[in-house]
Amino acid sequence: MTVRYEDFSVEWLGYATARLETDAGPVAYTDPGRYGVLDDYWARDGDLVVVTHDHHYESDGIRSVASEDATLVIYEAVDPAGIDRDVEPIDALAADYDVVRVGEEERVDVETPAGEVRVWSVPAHNDPEGPNADADGSVAHPPGFGCGFLLSLGGRTVFWPGDADALDGFAELDVSVFLANIGGGGIVADRRETADLAEAMAPDLVVPIHYDTFDLLEADGEAFAGDVASRSIPVALDARSANQ
Repeated sequence: MTVRYEDFSVEWLGYATARLETDAGPVAYTDPGRYGVLDDYWARDGDLVVVTHDHHYESDGIRSVASEDATLVIYEAVDPAGIDRDVEPIDALAADYDVVRVGEEERVDVETPAGEVRVWSVPAHNDPEGPNADADGSVAHPPGFGCGFLLSLGGRTVFWPGDADALDGFAELDVSVFLANIGGGGIVADRRETADLAEAMAPDLVVPIHYDTFDLLEADGEAFAGDVASRSIPVALDARSANQ
């Protein structure tokens, strides 16, 4: 299912992968691949691909969505050498695409054949004193391990927090479309925390993703959607992709 928001569309392809498009503008993808969500997908129409951290780095997935002129914006801490999966080094991708490495608070203006996309990286992590921390403060996604991205395309701003808690600072962002991470599982914000964040953020539209891909990420998308809608915030649920 493709969610339409005026001249803007969002399609959740599974796990952390969303396809973003404006009617007359660029196509962008978030964190493409892993867990088979792109096994039968070979669009190669992405003008922009963003990658938040090691857990979401999948070179085959990137190649399945990126156009030949694509720009890849990859967080600087992503290190394929330390990933225990069969992935290409980033230098191999850089031979075929324009690769930009960013820190956790940077802006990149990406020129594409269909228009400009502005990309801001945003600090995004599990708080060592937050709900997903162990007693000793250890977390799955410590500060500096990954980032989130705010994308401006076609007059809309889209926020994807990657694997993070519902951090207070997110509510300060000017967001049109919130790709809401609701998987919980002790590794990211759960649906209740994310609903509270959505209320504080007050976006024009919420699209939940990154849940039900495997048991640890099991979440009730319908309950989340009802919770958000009860706060007078528009929300669109793609139940088909949730079961991929």
